[in-house]
Amino acid sequence: MKIEIVKNKKILVNSSKEIFEIHPLWLRERVKTDDLVDKNNDQRLYDPSQLNQNIEIKNASVNNGHLNIEFTDGIRFKYEVNDLLYELDKKEPIEKIILWNSKLKKKPIAIYKKNIFETKEMYNLLQNFYKFGFVIFKKVPIKDNYVLKFANSIGTVRPTNFGESFSVKSVPKPNDLAYTSMALTPHTDNPYRKPIPCIQLLHCLENQVKNGLSTLVDGFAVAEYLKKNNQDLFKILTETKVRFRFVDKTIILENWGELIELDQKKNIKQVRYSTRLDYVPAIEKNKLKKFYKARKSIANLYASKKFEIRFKLEKGDLLMMDNHRLLHGRTAYNPSEGKRYLKGCYIDHDSTEGRLRHLERKFKLKWKK
Repeated sequence: MKIEIVKNKKILVNSSKEIFEIHPLWLRERVKTDDLVDKNNDQRLYDPSQLNQNIEIKNASVNNGHLNIEFTDGIRFKYEVNDLLYELDKKEPIEKIILWNSKLKKKPIAIYKKNIFETKEMYNLLQNFYKFGFVIFKKVPIKDNYVLKFANSIGTVRPTNFGESFSVKSVPKPNDLAYTSMALTPHTDNPYRKPIPCIQLLHCLENQVKNGLSTLVDGFAVAEYLKKNNQDLFKILTETKVRFRFVDKTIILENWGELIELDQKKNIKQVRYSTRLDYVPAIEKNKLKKFYKARKSIANLYASKKFEIRFKLEKGDLLMMDNHRLLHGRTAYNPSEGKRYLKGCYIDHDSTEGRLRHLERKFKLKWKK
């Protein structure tokens, strides 16, 4: 993709797919002089809808990676061509994801260091997070609720009915099966919430038991596998909305959604799965029969050795995982062997995406090819 000038007045975008002229107003709205834009936050100091609709380009030239334009209203500005190409290309800071299964040989792992959040290393770690859907930080300080400090260094913690943070350990009267020692099959967290929490952090403070292994499954990889091998079953899972419901003494939470949600381009956007909390709708019998078959099929895939990885979270490990993509669980353990104590919390995707864009800007990593 490149920018070309015709007769010093027309700005053309030439890509492999098409050639089109940029409207002068589109460029005029992106002028960032100190009198038009607040230099601290990039917010406009005027209403662009009130600009002259007939504004034109008087003169234009390109040199040293800059597009110099003079508009008919007298405004002149020097644009960085890379800035314009970044926006025109609709490029996201997240690199292409990597689908994985149980053959994943090298988990994305990092050694936690003080002030890591403002480093180029953190940029690479966040890229790995979006590529694989998870990353494990080692040697995180063993302090109760340090997970909140960690999370707030990336973005903002999203409180739920469990509070800002929650303790994953076996308790006498749990209001969720996570707070027991029983095995948890692969699932997504809080599918009954609006919106569903995006990213979960789990910080291991104690793990003295033999079992209680953490499990992860790439839900996108499973969905793609099902799509490739049985399109009919895949299709019904993308079309049938299921009700998810959570109940305790003080609240009832409900939300509806497909087990596999697609975006506008029919790409996989999100997976939902929790057989402890789902309520299938009463739809036409033959269609429901097909849905049950599809659900069983994807359940078997989620639980299979083909897709699941298992590992032990050691004391000081912090697991950061994408709750819209991955399913997680654990094997059963014997609480009489010792303590197994994790602290967890949630943050939103814009927290990590915002940090990624910030680090791109800080280390001038935008638009790298």
